Amino acid sequence: MKIKSQKDFFSGLVFTLVGASFAYGATSYNIGSAARMGPGYFPFLLGIILALIGAFILFKSLVVETPTGDAIGAWAWKPLIFIIAGNLLFGILLGGLPSIKLPAMGLIAAIYGTTLIVSLAGDKFKLKEVLILATVLSAMSYVAFIVVLKLQFPVWPSFIAG
Repeated sequence: MKIKSQKDFFSGLVFTLVGASFAYGATSYNIGSAARMGPGYFPFLLGIILALIGAFILFKSLVVETPTGDAIGAWAWKPLIFIIAGNLLFGILLGGLPSIKLPAMGLIAAIYGTTLIVSLAGDKFKLKEVLILATVLSAMSYVAFIVVLKLQFPVWPSFIAG
């Protein structure tokens, strides 16, 4: 069987593998039933749905002819590196890094740091826009997680908050 769209084939393959992995991982939790859902029910269901969507895309890539074959282009290394670095930085700033005695910087600093680093992944970087975005994200996150959901994690650096 010939692959008629490389982009669809590999994206369908990734969707199927990730969905199946999540569904398999959710089986280690109590799944329950539709009437009494356990903690594994929702991730299991989402994993199955993602795997089915991936299987459909995979099937389509083998059946539907595309004019150019939708070849896969070169890897976009710059966005990949900056986005992964932003996610790592968020975790480090939010919780600290005890192995090098870096204290937790809190939610606000983590959002500002992540927004600044991830925004470098694009073609254009405008500091003023990035700072406005970070401020809006910080305010919304504070309201959603601290005020509404009452989650307990540091908002400000530990040396400021005490």
